[in-house]
Amino acid sequence: MIYNKLKDKRQPSFFWSLFPMIVMLTAISIGYFVFDIRAEPMILLGTAAASFVAIAHGYTWDDILNSICEKISEALPVILIVASIGFLIGAWMVSGTIPMMIYYGLKIINPQYFYISAFFLGALISVCTGTSWGSMGTIGIAMIGVAIGLNIPLAIAAGAIVSGCWFGDKLSPVSDSTNMAALAAGVNLYSHIGHLLWTTGPGFILCCIVYAYMGLNIDTTATTPDTIIVLMTSIAKVYHFNILLLLPPVMVLYGSLTKKPPIPMLFLSTLVSVILALVVQSFAPSSVGESVVSGFRLSMAEGANIASLSSDLPRLLERGGAISMFSSFVTVFSAFSFAGAMSATGSLHTVIRALTKGVKSTFRLVLTTIVCAFTICACTANGTLPLLLCGDAFKEEYKRRGLATKNLSRTTEDAGTVVEPIIPWSASGVYCATMLDVATLDYLPWAILCYSGVFFALLWAATGIGIARYEPNDDPEYTTAS
Repeated sequence: MIYNKLKDKRQPSFFWSLFPMIVMLTAISIGYFVFDIRAEPMILLGTAAASFVAIAHGYTWDDILNSICEKISEALPVILIVASIGFLIGAWMVSGTIPMMIYYGLKIINPQYFYISAFFLGALISVCTGTSWGSMGTIGIAMIGVAIGLNIPLAIAAGAIVSGCWFGDKLSPVSDSTNMAALAAGVNLYSHIGHLLWTTGPGFILCCIVYAYMGLNIDTTATTPDTIIVLMTSIAKVYHFNILLLLPPVMVLYGSLTKKPPIPMLFLSTLVSVILALVVQSFAPSSVGESVVSGFRLSMAEGANIASLSSDLPRLLERGGAISMFSSFVTVFSAFSFAGAMSATGSLHTVIRALTKGVKSTFRLVLTTIVCAFTICACTANGTLPLLLCGDAFKEEYKRRGLATKNLSRTTEDAGTVVEPIIPWSASGVYCATMLDVATLDYLPWAILCYSGVFFALLWAATGIGIARYEPNDDPEYTTAS
């Protein structure tokens, strides 16, 4: 190849190491705010800039390609998990597992405990499903309807719902962001989840206290609105409920608690859900297969009179399927291509060394990680990229300073995953505001879980509490469970 004849390889300077990142962040910012372009093409533009820098410094295209392929190969376990999650959600929808959770959740709500109920239900479903958007599109929509009918302050209600839905997105073993954070930092999945409890656990308790207190002023004489009754009746017309439908999420929770490999547990849960859809719900085999691959559709319920059902039901139930996860695949490939092109020249480490040059304490290192993760999240309007980019870039620095990289994976989630829905221009912020019909800045103060993790991360870094030390013989642990 022509590029193989280039001069000897040289280490790029700090400016040229930083240049591709400037190109990517500038392109994403302009593309999003001005032209409404998705982040992935702009990330590939940054990849092209990193490749030109590498070639200009004596690296060959084969060097760049090998580095990109190496990074993408590291992402394959999480890509398999993301695909499995898509299959799982489609199976849980067609089997009636998620609809039954929604139905009984609406049925047992006490108005005075609305806020904390909304938080708990969102947390429960998001932990079981691993998807904040799916939880928001199901229980989130249902709960905001209850809040409207009960004349409950919507800003607080929306904050409680967002906090609950993003709780599972941060902690669930079937969450794509949880797996990506662990993957990028080279941490075992369950070790990462356990370490997250240091920051997410206190945030959870704080949410419970605030939401319980705010619920004391809700009028308990209000009645259930007609729209919710119609919605519950419609769900009952489509599905047959029994206790067996809880078996699939119980299997996932069991796998999480016993630290079983996630992919086999997801497969088994999906298989049981498929059987339940065929036996309990009596859906046609072709409809069940379609739901698992492309997502559930109400038209699959042949025995139900679709015209008589609630108009909100399609938005509530029509989701899931492996194809729905395609955008996550594209994001992973794009981000890891950029990281691979940067890694070919060692540019990422050059930038990190410069950023951490004057950092002498654990507190300053964690603070630097938080600032970088939040900046990437705010500039790219994407909560996944900080996990991938910061995790890959900072992990060697954490090890060099004697810190376990699960401190890093925890911090990137604290400043990336759960912060995204309170950024008004981010994908999650826009999605939540649209689904709940509440402005992002209105619910921001009440979405306590979305920012409390940052404060606790800094607190533990300053005190040394909950900070794990790195041991060289621990390296085999830093792999994603498979």
